[in-house]
Amino acid sequence: MNLPKFLLGDNTDHQDAIFVIHTDFPRFIINLVDDEIEWFEDFQGEDQEELENEVASLIEQATAFYDREMERYQSE
Repeated sequence: MNLPKFLLGDNTDHQDAIFVIHTDFPRFIINLVDDEIEWFEDFQGEDQEELENEVASLIEQATAFYDREMERYQSE
Protein backbone atom coordinates (compact mmCIF):
# COMPACT_ATOMS: atom_id res chain seq x y z
CA MET A 1 0.00 0.00 0.00
CA ASN A 2 1.27 3.47 -0.86
CA LEU A 3 0.46 5.76 2.08
CA PRO A 4 0.19 9.53 1.69
CA LYS A 5 2.87 11.54 3.47
CA PHE A 6 0.29 13.19 5.77
CA LEU A 7 -3.07 12.07 7.17
CA LEU A 8 -5.66 13.93 9.23
CA GLY A 9 -6.58 12.33 12.53
CA ASP A 10 -9.76 12.84 14.53
CA ASN A 11 -10.77 11.60 17.95
CA THR A 12 -13.92 12.58 19.84
CA ASP A 13 -12.05 12.19 23.14
CA HIS A 14 -9.92 15.17 22.06
CA GLN A 15 -12.47 17.42 20.38
CA ASP A 16 -10.31 20.56 20.45
CA ALA A 17 -7.29 18.81 18.90
CA ILE A 18 -6.26 18.93 15.25
CA PHE A 19 -4.06 15.89 14.58
CA VAL A 20 -1.85 15.49 11.52
CA ILE A 21 0.00 12.17 11.13
CA HIS A 22 3.30 12.11 9.24
CA THR A 23 3.77 8.62 7.78
CA ASP A 24 7.33 8.96 6.41
CA PHE A 25 10.48 8.79 8.49
CA PRO A 26 10.56 10.30 11.02
CA ARG A 27 6.98 9.25 11.81
CA PHE A 28 5.02 11.42 14.21
CA ILE A 29 1.64 12.87 15.15
CA ILE A 30 1.37 16.61 15.72
CA ASN A 31 -1.48 18.42 17.40
CA LEU A 32 -1.65 21.69 15.47
CA VAL A 33 -3.52 23.41 18.31
CA ASP A 34 -0.49 23.35 20.62
CA ASP A 35 2.31 21.97 18.35
CA GLU A 36 2.76 18.97 20.67
CA ILE A 37 4.53 16.16 18.81
CA GLU A 38 4.49 12.44 19.57
CA TRP A 39 7.33 10.61 17.79
CA PHE A 40 7.09 6.95 16.73
CA GLU A 41 10.86 6.69 16.37
CA ASP A 42 13.60 6.41 19.00
CA PHE A 43 16.35 8.93 18.30
CA GLN A 44 19.88 8.89 19.61
CA GLY A 45 23.13 10.75 18.92
CA GLU A 46 23.40 11.80 15.29
CA ASP A 47 19.72 11.04 14.67
CA GLN A 48 18.73 13.55 17.35
CA GLU A 49 20.77 16.33 15.72
CA GLU A 50 19.33 15.58 12.27
CA LEU A 51 15.82 15.52 13.70
CA GLU A 52 16.24 18.91 15.35
CA ASN A 53 17.21 20.37 11.98
CA GLU A 54 14.11 18.91 10.29
CA VAL A 55 11.45 19.66 12.92
CA ALA A 56 10.64 23.22 11.83
CA SER A 57 10.27 22.16 8.20
CA LEU A 58 8.08 19.18 9.12
CA ILE A 59 5.78 21.36 11.24
CA GLU A 60 5.43 23.83 8.35
CA GLN A 61 4.63 20.98 5.95
CA ALA A 62 2.03 19.51 8.33
CA THR A 63 0.39 22.92 8.77
CA ALA A 64 0.36 23.54 5.01
CA PHE A 65 -1.21 20.10 4.46
CA TYR A 66 -3.95 20.86 7.00
CA ASP A 67 -4.66 24.28 5.48
CA ARG A 68 -4.89 22.75 1.99
CA GLU A 69 -7.25 20.03 3.16
CA MET A 70 -9.51 22.54 4.92
CA GLU A 71 -9.67 24.69 1.79
CA ARG A 72 -10.74 21.61 -0.20
CA TYR A 73 -13.46 20.73 2.33
CA GLN A 74 -14.80 24.29 2.28
CA SER A 75 -14.92 24.45 -1.51
CA GLU A 76 -17.06 21.28 -1.79
